[in-house]
Formats: sequence, C-alpha cells, structure tokens
Amino acid sequence: MKLAAHELHDLNELTMSCVNSITNMGYMLHHVQNPEFKAILERHLPLHIRDYNMKVEFLNKIDGAKKELPLLREDTKVTNETLQMVQPAPAIQPRTIVENMNDREMATAYLLTLKRAGREYAWSAMEMVNPEIRSFCQTAFMMSCSHAYDMWQYMASKGYYPVENANPEDISKIGSMYQIVPENSAQFQQYMANHQNPTVGNSDQLYQ
Repeated sequence: MKLAAHELHDLNELTMSCVNSITNMGYMLHHVQNPEFKAILERHLPLHIRDYNMKVEFLNKIDGAKKELPLLREDTKVTNETLQMVQPAPAIQPRTIVENMNDREMATAYLLTLKRAGREYAWSAMEMVNPEIRSFCQTAFMMSCSHAYDMWQYMASKGYYPVENANPEDISKIGSMYQIVPENSAQFQQYMANHQNPTVGNSDQLYQ
C-alpha cells in the first residue's frame, strides 16, 4: 500500500502500541480475579486483535486491510446516582516489587492504555493522507472511547475512580458566561441551504 513517510511511522507507533495492549490483556486474562472485569477483557480482546491485524495489513499488503473494525454501542451500566453512593476504595500506593498485579492495578493499567490509544488514534486521524487509513483511525478512536467507557464504569463502581458532582452554583456561574447562537437566522439558514454537509448519523449513535 502506498504510504506517506509520516503515515508509515504513525502506523508503526500504533502497531507497537497494539502489541503492548494485546500482550497486557493476555496477561490480565490469566490473572484477573473479578468475573466482571474478566468478561470485559474477553469482550474487548477480539476487537483489539482485529485492530492490530488491520494495521499489519496496511503495512504489508498492496491493497491494504480487507476486514472492517466494528463499533459497539456504548452501554451505560452505572448511573450518576449510584456512583454518588459508592464508597472510595482504600488508598493505594505504587509497589516497587511486583510478582503479580492485582485486579485494581490491572484495571488502572488497562484504562490508561485505552486513553493513551484513543489520543494517539485521534491525532493520527488528523494527519493521515490515505482516506482508508484515516477512516480506520477514526473508527479505532471510537473503539478506544467505547472500551474506556466500559472500564471507567467498572472502576467507578468499585470505588477505584471516585466521581464528584460539580457545585450547582459553579455550573450556573460558568454557564451564564455563554449564550446560544440562534440557528434560525437568515444567514444561518442560507449557509445551510447552500452548503449541505453530508452526514451518516447523529451524535446519539455510534456509527462507522
């Protein structure tokens, strides 16, 4: 596949990141104790492997990747009300001598891996020239977001990731600094009529 020089190096970095993610997930699946956490890893791993294999095909095949990376609809499992009732987990201290990681350490490592991967995909999508690879990076970014949301909900429900509601007065104070731009103005309607942006969905959907 023809690649710009920067696309080649970006794909190399993204592929190395996948090697790290999949290897870590393989370790976690043999050491995790919590069945909910294990089920999340089992559900995510096939998509990480597909993600990795597509990048290998982009790097090695003239016609690029032949499979697609599907997107999962995000599933809200914990509500704001329930999170406020979760007690924070005991304080944690980094260990300097580690034979095996515990569930909390593995969950933290996996969530941070997903967040880092998402940032890398988002940045790479902005830089890609090849439309197929750009689309792939956009889809992989959404996958990282969805998987990170799964892990955040798991960690928050265990008290590993406390969530504190913002003060209503602070919300009101900051919100009052901004006003809505009317979308029914003649100028706005003219722009909409003259320049239709093609869409494939809405923000309440996950689509490819």
